[in-house]
Amino acid sequence: MYFEERAQKFEYKLNDTDDQIIEYIISHKQEAVLLSIQQLAAKFYTVPNTITRLSKKLEFDGFSHMKNSLKEELNADEAIEEDHLTYNIKKTVDLIDYKHLKSIVKFIHEANRVVFIAVGDTAPMCEVMVKNLKVSNKQAEYYIHRHEVIHEVNQLDKTDVAFFISLSGETEQMLEIAHLVKKRGVRLISLTHFNENSLQKIADVKLYCYSPRKMINKFNVTDKTPAMIVLRALAETYWNISD
Repeated sequence: MYFEERAQKFEYKLNDTDDQIIEYIISHKQEAVLLSIQQLAAKFYTVPNTITRLSKKLEFDGFSHMKNSLKEELNADEAIEEDHLTYNIKKTVDLIDYKHLKSIVKFIHEANRVVFIAVGDTAPMCEVMVKNLKVSNKQAEYYIHRHEVIHEVNQLDKTDVAFFISLSGETEQMLEIAHLVKKRGVRLISLTHFNENSLQKIADVKLYCYSPRKMINKFNVTDKTPAMIVLRALAETYWNISD
């Protein structure tokens, strides 16, 4: 996993100083791999322990591990075949953070109502997740039609959770409903492709799969398998804490 991808995956752990250090490393990788931990810390008027903690937040063993990983990125010259079934699945598995899943499961477990929202080809995933939660006696619902969704969103409050599934994160209808959810103070969880998109910027809690958009003859044939892998991992995490 590339350094930028780790930073996005574990962004929920990071503070402002971490963000500044990460931004610097991303912009100055060639220089960063030559710096000692003391030199890097001095650039931000902080102490080496701050860098060590950041390394561990990104799930490196320590600063040396992080620096070696950066060196490998810079030295890598092997072409990677992207947007391929096995590639998408491997990238998705790498993105799954079970500590993060446990915190999301806690939100779902404590929620009064859990509402799943999706449109188009991703809508059947909502039905699957509702069934997966109901087997553990958690009441959940899903809606795919705009008028039904808006009606139900207007019944939600701060004790509820709205779970949005949108691979692009840019569907106009989904963004409209997401803004309504936020106005009501409802916790919003998003599952999108692993990139910066409008939906994940609105969400309180973010989940990612690796599923880049793919079109053939003007048809959207984007791989849905990665999203199902993440949802299955979430369901199994929920079942484990509910036993």
